[in-house]
Amino acid sequence: MEKSLIEKGTVMKILIGVLLCVLVSFAPGQNIIVRKIHGDVSVRHGVTEAWTKVSVGDVLKPDDTMRIGVEGRADLLAGGGKHLVLPPEVLVDMSDVRDLTPEELMLKLTMEKVRSSSYQWKSDEMHIPNAPVVHGADRTPSDPLIENKSEIGRFEWNGAKVLFDNGYYSTSALKAMDVLRRYPQLGENPENRLLVAEALEKANLRREAMNEYISISRSASMTEVQQLLVQSRIRKLQKQLN
Repeated sequence: MEKSLIEKGTVMKILIGVLLCVLVSFAPGQNIIVRKIHGDVSVRHGVTEAWTKVSVGDVLKPDDTMRIGVEGRADLLAGGGKHLVLPPEVLVDMSDVRDLTPEELMLKLTMEKVRSSSYQWKSDEMHIPNAPVVHGADRTPSDPLIENKSEIGRFEWNGAKVLFDNGYYSTSALKAMDVLRRYPQLGENPENRLLVAEALEKANLRREAMNEYISISRSASMTEVQQLLVQSRIRKLQKQLN
C-alpha cells in the first residue's frame, strides 16, 4: 500500500514537472497599465507578502496580483487595448488577464485536475519569474490583507467573476476551480458552481462543461429555476456533442 502511494506520488511529480516545462514556453509576456484608481488599490509582486500602493501609470507584470479594497476601484489597460474595470473587494492575478490558447487551457486544466486529486503537495501554486514591476515612485506597504481566510476566498472569487464578466472565460474557469478547491464552502452555493460550468462552456470545452453541469444537477440545494437551467444546458451540450 505504502509503495503504491509512493509510486503514484512519483508519477504525479513527474507530470507536474513536465507540465511546468511546457507552460514556461507559454508564459504570458504582456504588461498591464494602470489608467485610473480610486480608494484602496494595492499590488503584490510575485511571491512576496508585502502589498504596496498603486499609482496611475504603473506597469504591472504577469507575476503581480492586484487587490481592490472595500471602497476601491481600478481601471486597467490590458493587451490588445482592452479596458478592464476592477470593482471593490477583488483579488486578481495579472497573469489571468489574457486569453489562453486551446493548448494552454488544456494543460492548465490538466494541472488543476492534478491539484484537485487526493494527493496534497507542499505548494499548490506555480510561479514563473518575471521582470520586476516598473515603479513611478517609492511606495510604502499598505495594511496587510484581511487575515480571515474566508474573506480572502471571497475576494479571490470576486476576481474570478471579474474575469468572466470581461470575457476571459478560460482563466475565469481555471481560477474559479482553484478557489473552490481551496475554499470548499464557496462550492456549497450552486450559483458559484454554475459560473465554472458556464465559463467552461464559453471557453468551448463542451464536454467538461457538460460534466460540470451534470455534477451540479445532483446538488440538493438547487432551486427549481437553477435545475431547469442546468437541464437545459445539459440537453444543449448533448446535442452539440452528438
